[in-house]
Amino acid sequence: MYPGAHDPGHAAVVMSDSGATLTYGELEERSVRLAHVLWDAGLRPGDDVALLADNSLHTYEVFWAAMRSGLYLTAINQHLKPGETSYILGDCDAKAIVVSASQSGLAQAVVADTPGIGLRLAFEGAVPGHQDYEAALAAASSVPFADQPRGRDMLYSSGTTGRPKGVKSPLPGVQVSEGGEALLGVFGPLYGFGADTVYLSPAPLYHAAPLRFGGMVHMVGGTVVVMPRFDAAAALAAIERYRVTHSQWVPTMFVRMLKLDEAERTRHDLSSHRVAVHAAAPMPVDVKAAMIEWWGPVLAEYYAATEAVGVTLIDSATWLRKPGSVGKAGLGVLHVCADDGTELPPGEVGLVYFEREVLPFSYHNDPEKTARAQHPQHPNWGTTGDLGRLDEDGFLYLTDRQAFMVITGGVNVYPQEIEDALTLHPDVADLAVIGVPDEEMGEAVQAVVQAAPHATPGPELEAELLGYLRERIAHFKVPRGVLFVEDLPRTLTGKLRKHEIRDLYLARTR
Repeated sequence: MYPGAHDPGHAAVVMSDSGATLTYGELEERSVRLAHVLWDAGLRPGDDVALLADNSLHTYEVFWAAMRSGLYLTAINQHLKPGETSYILGDCDAKAIVVSASQSGLAQAVVADTPGIGLRLAFEGAVPGHQDYEAALAAASSVPFADQPRGRDMLYSSGTTGRPKGVKSPLPGVQVSEGGEALLGVFGPLYGFGADTVYLSPAPLYHAAPLRFGGMVHMVGGTVVVMPRFDAAAALAAIERYRVTHSQWVPTMFVRMLKLDEAERTRHDLSSHRVAVHAAAPMPVDVKAAMIEWWGPVLAEYYAATEAVGVTLIDSATWLRKPGSVGKAGLGVLHVCADDGTELPPGEVGLVYFEREVLPFSYHNDPEKTARAQHPQHPNWGTTGDLGRLDEDGFLYLTDRQAFMVITGGVNVYPQEIEDALTLHPDVADLAVIGVPDEEMGEAVQAVVQAAPHATPGPELEAELLGYLRERIAHFKVPRGVLFVEDLPRTLTGKLRKHEIRDLYLARTR
């Protein structure tokens, strides 16, 4: 369904800090008007409109304008540099861009490098070289087009291991009133999405899961409560204030909430909360166990990717029987394979593939990367480079990303296991484990740690952390040392930018 199918007076989007609200009636009218603006600017089905903005009510106006116009929507991380932003705008061949005035500097910096963009709109303030968003909408028709083909998002991978690539799926070939979102068929019934859903979105809306889940909630007539940015205490307050029923998180958010003072953690009424979805990054077992103990069996995990090649699912009760698992396949058929494509038996670690009728995506302008994502013998099996193993019951356990695995002295070491063992140590605010060059072993395991505010970085803390690990993991996995840093680069969905961390280590130790 689409905004016009729901109660026009019901709240579609609410900003958690201010309470500013966009009703379904307003979302319908404003997305229709923007669709006319885009059409009048020459955009046609299959073209791309870009969005460069902070979390805002207007995000879903742009989203639904694209979805009812057969357009691709590329939401861009506003923390990128001008060159990185220009690359994405050029690669996706954006014909229009909508920006927030808060991103004026970045929006102006890319103008000269993006001559193919014929329409530039700015909301919540003026941006030189951009038309006023409100004036453009006011001058446009509020009558929906008779033909409203369903669009898609085309989002760019986070670039944790290199330059980002656009993940492009074919347009569904249906009208916006007919749906066309396969993921809703998986998540909607499972999580009980409906008109009474109040869904809290604490993450940036330029990421796949927050943007898509908000769209799915709109398809069923629920309310999306958007935080302008994540704050642990404010998130708990928002659940209480808006009587949130559903939410979505990443593991670093759970860690930060668990490290709040006990009084802050326990003073909020969370009784409305029925489903707390989490995904996007691996979840340490100790962190998830602590969250289930605190919030109850409301945690629901899925494993997927921007590519949407497949999905696994697991609820709290099942996870307590299968700690560390990300569940069984809910979309696609799981396979774990060796580097040569040979399927591996339960218990053996290999590359995780999902089998579909056809590969549901390609990497825009990169057929070689698309080919690398396909199984060598089965082109309808797709992978995003994650390593894992299946147990005898078909439950998947992720090990790490293939690109992050460390081979030291011929032995495979998976940094995620080490990170999980150390993440809740009270003296650790954040950490990453990487492979670094070693003349004797080829690679060595190295920890890079951001110490907690009360802790003192240095040899004593290094010895404490390494000793802590020796009690919990095999000694050959324990890092050879700890490098202390002030901050670690992560995407806002919690993924470590390990290529940057490795560069930082090499620069500091050269």
